[in-house]
Amino acid sequence: MLDPIGRAADKLDNVLGETWRWLTQDSGEALFGAGVGIVVYVVLELVLLSLRRVFPVASLGWRGLVRSIVDRTLELFLFAVALDAAANVAAPPGPLLRLVDNIFIVAMAVQVALWLRELVLGLIRSRASGDAEDSIALGSAMGVITVLVNVVVWLLVGILILDNLGVNVTALVAGLGVGGIAIGLAAQGIFSDLFAALAILFDRPFRVGDTISYGGSIGSVEHIGLKTTRIRSLSGEQLVMANTKLLEQQVANLRRIEERRVVMTLGIIYQTPPDVLEALPGNLQAIVDAQDNCRFDRAHFTGFGASSLDFELVFFTTVPEHIVFMNVRQAVGFAIVRRFAELGVEFAYPTQTSFTAAPDGRMIDPTFFTEKRITAD
Repeated sequence: MLDPIGRAADKLDNVLGETWRWLTQDSGEALFGAGVGIVVYVVLELVLLSLRRVFPVASLGWRGLVRSIVDRTLELFLFAVALDAAANVAAPPGPLLRLVDNIFIVAMAVQVALWLRELVLGLIRSRASGDAEDSIALGSAMGVITVLVNVVVWLLVGILILDNLGVNVTALVAGLGVGGIAIGLAAQGIFSDLFAALAILFDRPFRVGDTISYGGSIGSVEHIGLKTTRIRSLSGEQLVMANTKLLEQQVANLRRIEERRVVMTLGIIYQTPPDVLEALPGNLQAIVDAQDNCRFDRAHFTGFGASSLDFELVFFTTVPEHIVFMNVRQAVGFAIVRRFAELGVEFAYPTQTSFTAAPDGRMIDPTFFTEKRITAD
C-alpha cells in the first residue's frame, strides 16, 4: 500500500497525463476555454477597478464598508473563477475537471471568509463610530471581537473545505462542539460581561458622560470597559459595576430628558371666598406663563382635605438641565406666595378644634366660661 505522498504523486501524474492528452488531441477546444477564462478574468478586474473608483478609500458609512470588502478580494479568487469558467465551456477530462472544481471550492471558501470577516468587523466599527469615548471602548474590545470572529469564520470555512474535498468531518464537528461547550462554561462570566459591553456599545442605552439612575443610585458614566463600567456617584466616589449586573437593573438615562414635569400641591384655608377659589386656576396659569423655559399643563381643585382646600398645579420645564428645573420651580413657588398675599389667600396648615359638651350632650361655647370669668372679676 502506498503512503499518502505516493498516492498524491500518482494522482498528480494521472491528472498531468490526462491533461496532456486532452491538450494534444483537442487543442482547439482548450484554446477556446483559455480564451473564455482570460475574458472572464479581465472583466472581473475591470469590475474591481470600477468599484475602487466609485468608492474612495476615505469613504464613510456603507461606502467605506463596500470599499474595504472590495480591497479584500483576492487575485487567487479571480483566477479560480476564470479557471472554472474555462473548464465549464471546454469540458476537460475528469481528473482535471475535479482539480479545477477543488481549486474553485477552496478559493471561494477563503474569499467568502474574508468578505464575511470584513463585513462583520466593518459593521461593528460603523455602529460604534461617531463618539470618541465609544471609539476608545471599541478599540479595547476589537482585539477580543476580532479573535472571536476569526475563530468562528475560519473554523466554518475549514470544515466546509474538508467536507467538499470528501473528508469525513463528523468527528471533527463533534469534538469542536464538546470543546466549545467546555470553554463556554469555563469562561461564562467573562463572555457574559463582554457581550453586555458590546450591547452597551451598540444599543447605546447610555454613553460616557451621561448621568444615569440605577438601583436607587445616581451617577455619571466615566468609562465603559470590557467587563465593568465605572460610574462617578453624586457623593464623589467611583462605583465599579459589572456590565451584566448593570444591565440586569432598570437604568434611567437622565441626560436624555427633554422636559421635566413639576407637580405642586397647594392647600388653602376653608374660609377662602368662593369667587377667589374659582379664580385660582387662572392665577396659577398666569404665574407659570410668566416664567421663562416653562410650559403650563393644568391647574385644578382636587378635593377637600382634612384642614385645607387642595389644588394641584402641573407644569413642565422645557430645558432639561437640572439647575434650570430647580430655578424655575423656585421662581414659580415665590410667585405663588406673592400672588396669594395680594389676593388675601392664606395657606392652610394642620389645625384641630376642640369642643366641650354638657352632661346632657349639648355643645358648650368655649368662650362662655371665659366671658363669665371676666365679668366676675
